[in-house]
Amino acid sequence: MDDKNCIVPVTAAIIAKDGTILITQRGQKDRMAGLWEFPGGKVESGETPKACLKRELHEELAMDATIGSFLGSSVYHYDHISIELMAYRAYWNGAAFKLLTHSAYQWVCPSRLSTFSFTPADLPFVRRLGRGVISVS
Repeated sequence: MDDKNCIVPVTAAIIAKDGTILITQRGQKDRMAGLWEFPGGKVESGETPKACLKRELHEELAMDATIGSFLGSSVYHYDHISIELMAYRAYWNGAAFKLLTHSAYQWVCPSRLSTFSFTPADLPFVRRLGRGVISVS
């Protein structure tokens, strides 16, 4: 089925550390290169969103994380694809991680998230974090 004709489930991790949130910058070979996002990716056939997010964090960041509670979802219609972005609280174990697909990462205070250029699908979560609707504690 063409991705433009269905809504593709995609996950995003909200990872907090010391009152900041982990954001990643899309790599130069990616569509929307240079934009910031919460790490995650497309749910594969037969995969739960939580299993997807755990896999994606490992594939993108070599990060071992525990996936926690569902924080909400938003639907966004790009020109090339429609997605439902499902955000989950994720808990990083503190071990070193590395960028495998992204060009950069930053730990950012929620009030500063809006100063970064995010992918459109991530913006509802940027706003919710900035307003304190999603807690970082």
